[in-house]
Amino acid sequence: MTQQKGQLNSADCQGSEFMSSQPFESGLVAPSIHGKNFVLDTNVLIHDPGCIYKFGDNHVCVPFEVLSELDRFKNEQSDRGASARAVHRLLTTIFEDSPEDITTGKCTGEGGTIRLVAADQGSNDAGQKLAPYRRILIDDEKIDHRIIACTILVSDANEGETILVTKDFNMQLKARALGIACEDYKNDKVNQDEVLDVGLRRITISPNDMQRFASTHVLEMDNDDLGANQYVLLEAGEKRTMPARYLEGNFHKLNIPDALKNPKGISLKPLNLGQRCLIDALLNPDIKLVTCFGAAGTGKTLVGVGAALHSFFQRDFQGVTISRPVIPMGEGIGFLPGDIEEKMKPWLQPVYDALDYLMPPSARKKGDGPAAHPYQDLIDSNVIEVEALCFIRGRSIPNRYFILDEAQQLSPLEAKTIVTRMSRGSKLVMIGDPAQIDNPYVDSRSNGLVYTRRKMADSSLAAHISLEKVERSELAEAGAQMM
Repeated sequence: MTQQKGQLNSADCQGSEFMSSQPFESGLVAPSIHGKNFVLDTNVLIHDPGCIYKFGDNHVCVPFEVLSELDRFKNEQSDRGASARAVHRLLTTIFEDSPEDITTGKCTGEGGTIRLVAADQGSNDAGQKLAPYRRILIDDEKIDHRIIACTILVSDANEGETILVTKDFNMQLKARALGIACEDYKNDKVNQDEVLDVGLRRITISPNDMQRFASTHVLEMDNDDLGANQYVLLEAGEKRTMPARYLEGNFHKLNIPDALKNPKGISLKPLNLGQRCLIDALLNPDIKLVTCFGAAGTGKTLVGVGAALHSFFQRDFQGVTISRPVIPMGEGIGFLPGDIEEKMKPWLQPVYDALDYLMPPSARKKGDGPAAHPYQDLIDSNVIEVEALCFIRGRSIPNRYFILDEAQQLSPLEAKTIVTRMSRGSKLVMIGDPAQIDNPYVDSRSNGLVYTRRKMADSSLAAHISLEKVERSELAEAGAQMM
């Protein structure tokens, strides 16, 4: 059909009732009276540059202020900068063949559209509509306030519902206090049950099957409810239980050593059933990705580092890399004093604490100077790398045992970036506590750790373990239970 102003140029969008009599120049008015208007905050596009295709048959609005904010980020050599550049490329591709649609709306499939909103918030008309909010949104130069004001103008110009989408919890509170409909971006959120899913699932089998499993180490038994490499507890009566790993119709007996060997330090023995399952996954050469949830004191970092050293000394890997994100990932650390090593020490100290426990300083006689750390020679020779995650971007990592601590601080896009950095011969272990989030743009259901666990749940290359029991000390366990 002949294209007209306000009309979309895709068959997916045909059949809508277009409001061609309305002024489209500013992008305030939707190209169709059907569907909702979703106004996107900058952090949503940074979180998922492809999010504009995930709103179904609704209308996506990108305020001009968001483009300005993305422009400030685009030169950063970080995931935020990479996402900003990806958004710019995507929007350019969408509108390059039909620039006249940039404020009138371009079809995104499924009947939905995307448009830019370049509203003049200083005009007399806009001033009258925003007047009731001016004393609250007093800082006109604050980007958050301008995006909220844009949402108000879009809402006033359309009959359909208008919703602000932002991952900034403070901005959500501001918007809702003003009576503006506001939502988090929910496309990559996992179900709450997946976060709270702890403990081993119990599978009842017959005494004969248990005897056969104990002797052969494998039990064939299809179970469609179990995922790849899911750990379970087989039971044949109250007192006969045995942990197992399920894969492709078979239960496999755990294959773990009596202790994680460390010729330069202490050997580490599992203290509970969860740690035994974790060690089985950490040492299995066929499992290339391990995700682990666990509260503080459950031993996830210590066991992970112990398994990495054990694997290295068994010559399974050429080295060990242990990393943590600087929170939030991608932010500068220049405000901290000292050289780069001194700047990073506060963030990486928990890793050194684990190494100190596993490889304690050598005893020296009085007057011989400070005790030496056995792991220092390994660090000096690059066998052990302890680095902040922001310095690992762009690398290809072959033949290494890679531990990513505090992985719950990552966004899903950042987690994907790390997973795709792993080269042949490498193993990635992502550990963290989804209940302890410092990143203001993710939560317990949308962070990179839980996202990775869900997306890789059906892969035979991945396994997941949740640790429950606190082993740090009696006081730590009591505090975890009672406080």
